[in-house]
Amino acid sequence: MEKVRFGIIGCGNMGSSHAKHLIEGKIENGILTAICDINTKKFEIVKKLQSEGISYYTDSEELFASGTCDVIMICTPHYSHPTLAVRAIETGHHCIVEKPAGVYTLQVREMLEKTKNSDKILGIMFNQRTNPAFKKMRQMIKDGRIGEVKRTNWIITTWYRTQYYYDTGSWRATWAGEGGGVLYNQAPHQLDLFQWIVGMMPTKVRAFCHFGKWHDIEVEDDVTCYCEYPNGATGVFITTTADAPGTNRFEVTGTKGTLFFEDDKLFYKELKVDEREHCYAAKSGFAAPEALPTVEVELEGENSQHVGICNNIANAILGLEDVYAPASDGIHGVELANAMLLSTWINKDVTLPFDDGFFYEELKKRIAVSKPRATANDDVVASQ
Repeated sequence: MEKVRFGIIGCGNMGSSHAKHLIEGKIENGILTAICDINTKKFEIVKKLQSEGISYYTDSEELFASGTCDVIMICTPHYSHPTLAVRAIETGHHCIVEKPAGVYTLQVREMLEKTKNSDKILGIMFNQRTNPAFKKMRQMIKDGRIGEVKRTNWIITTWYRTQYYYDTGSWRATWAGEGGGVLYNQAPHQLDLFQWIVGMMPTKVRAFCHFGKWHDIEVEDDVTCYCEYPNGATGVFITTTADAPGTNRFEVTGTKGTLFFEDDKLFYKELKVDEREHCYAAKSGFAAPEALPTVEVELEGENSQHVGICNNIANAILGLEDVYAPASDGIHGVELANAMLLSTWINKDVTLPFDDGFFYEELKKRIAVSKPRATANDDVVASQ
């Protein structure tokens, strides 16, 4: 195999963006050979970029049976991600799933169970894992540079969206169509990084999700969550689609110092001695441990984002490198999003892992009364 043949299911904003990258040759070992979408008007987006060498389908099963692809990218609304991924693997294809891996943990676990024995690659589009700042942050924590993690704080409010955005699809921002709001559409990247960077999942969350607080929608557009980790550390996660100007700051404090990411830069505040040692050795009640001057951490590598993940999967298929973001990692962000919603719905702390079936039953109650957006224009392509 000289080039890995890519097929894309779902030619909205993300699907057409991936198609553009492939057509422009940004995926070194990949080419675009097929597009599938139920809305044929969206084919024109790709045809304007490349008129030959691409097959078009309106039925995913036709694409699976066509023999035109080696790897299939799933870029459809969230509920269909696991089902299509399983079909892709079952029909002998490698697969990349757009985030999130699914809407509820039951369907994600089913996807992983059905594909675990396959020799095909199943990856997920966690493109922000390619950011050198996040990679460096993860490595420094893993190497013990900040000691034992004591506290995490992420305020990610740069996901501003207007009412027009939500009105661009009948499925968008509904329980039946999308399954959630900011936690499922905008912030899945941060939910992934929230646990990936520190190397551990929270064991308890208490969240306050506000539904349609700032927009005419069914789902959450404002979230504040407190969490606890297995080592006793605590954290806060805040996100919304209504703050302007927004903030994107992730701070992790340990016993030996603090790392914080902001404005696409990473900074390090190092203590001269471990805070825990200092606390019990100090002979003064107000003698804070001495810190070295705050430094900006030097970063290495390219922030390759979506292109980087696609290149990685193509190279992994060719046996040139390992998969950087396996779909099995996708369960963690979905579990966090589910736990935050569940905590709000029952107005209690939620211990992880929670009862997957109980969450799904609660979700189905919302789906049962969910309504398509009456003002939608499904021909409009809106960014995620």
